[in-house]
Amino acid sequence: MTTSFIRTMPVVLALALASIGVSAVAQTAAPATAEPTTTEKVKEAGSDAVDATKRTTKKAVNATENGSKKAWNATKRTTKKAVNATENGTEKAWDATKRTTKKATNATKNAASKTGEAVENTGHKAADGMRSTGAAIGEKIPGTAENEAAKK
Repeated sequence: MTTSFIRTMPVVLALALASIGVSAVAQTAAPATAEPTTTEKVKEAGSDAVDATKRTTKKAVNATENGSKKAWNATKRTTKKAVNATENGTEKAWDATKRTTKKATNATKNAASKTGEAVENTGHKAADGMRSTGAAIGEKIPGTAENEAAKK
């Protein structure tokens, strides 16, 4: 006998015995199954209802979580847009206020300057008028320099 025959012999014997056992099991009649009782049917229906409730609840939880995430993201985006719009509007208002204030300041300076010039001119004219009047009066009063100058 060769060594390969010695190695394969136990395997062949094991397969032969197993095939006999399989055919014997196949020939035996299966026992008749009994119809489930009403209690077992109710338990099975209750178990199915619990499983369906679990599945439905899980779907509802997932839908709620997804909806909440979408709402939160939308709120963040909208809030960010509102903040940006407010900042831009505030900046524009600030710039407009600065420009308007600068214009008002310049206008006030110009008006004050022109008012000062007008007051100064009016003052000079009034002083000149008073000097002229004083000189005319002085010409008529004897002993004054104007009177002496007018005589010459």
